[in-house]
Amino acid sequence: MQIYHAILLGIIVAGTLFVSNVSANDAKTELEKSPRHGEWVKITAADGRVINSFVVYPEVKEPATSIIVIHEIFGLTDWIRLVADRLAAEGFVAICPDLLSGMGADGGGTESFDSGDDVRRAIRELPAAQVASDLDAVQKYVRELPSTNEKVAVSGFCWGGGQTFSYAVHSDTIAAGFVFYGRAVSTEDVPKISAPVYGFYGESDNRINATIDATKAAADAANVTYEPVIYKGVGHAFLRRGMAEDANDAQKAATKAAWDRWVSLLQGL
Repeated sequence: MQIYHAILLGIIVAGTLFVSNVSANDAKTELEKSPRHGEWVKITAADGRVINSFVVYPEVKEPATSIIVIHEIFGLTDWIRLVADRLAAEGFVAICPDLLSGMGADGGGTESFDSGDDVRRAIRELPAAQVASDLDAVQKYVRELPSTNEKVAVSGFCWGGGQTFSYAVHSDTIAAGFVFYGRAVSTEDVPKISAPVYGFYGESDNRINATIDATKAAADAANVTYEPVIYKGVGHAFLRRGMAEDANDAQKAATKAAWDRWVSLLQGL
């Protein structure tokens, strides 16, 4: 089974907006200084749930491709919002829904939970049907924005990467799915996917990578486009780690390579 590996050699020179290092504390500061328009919106799903979401607009002349950014198991954090802002800097309308909206204290979302453990526990207990319904509503919202074109992609990290794969099974209207080190769907569900799925994986992440070969085989047999790339010298969550102030050269290189690939694929939709 052929799986592409990114060859990461040498020192990566800073120059791509995304790979500039940022601490967790600085993420919010960078967002506040962003020249792009970002705003919180409330989106109503078919079941009446209200999903609190952060959307960022690019500074472009024409309607833009939009991308849904699904958060990690840590919920909707400033880091996820920063990813959305940097995607907007590349020319896309980026929206990140808080899938814990209404699930916390007093009807709050991620920010209303007492601890990270509580957030992770709540996310693990989210009903799959509710997540799909929320994402359907978010997709409908961005499609109807005057500033977007007909192309809507979906992406996610870790838990959100798994949800991206699941949503590609659920929805036949997305333009592509971008799975960052997220679990695959069952091989029985792979033939139900109609959009291309692009995988981004760290070399030292066998918990996730163990199913890549079987998923690729099922996709090839069903004529489903699934293109996994494994980035050398890094493990799980390498994109977030590659942005950290203490990131090593391999993490920085993997982050840059993955980001450049992601943007290039989005531009080609």
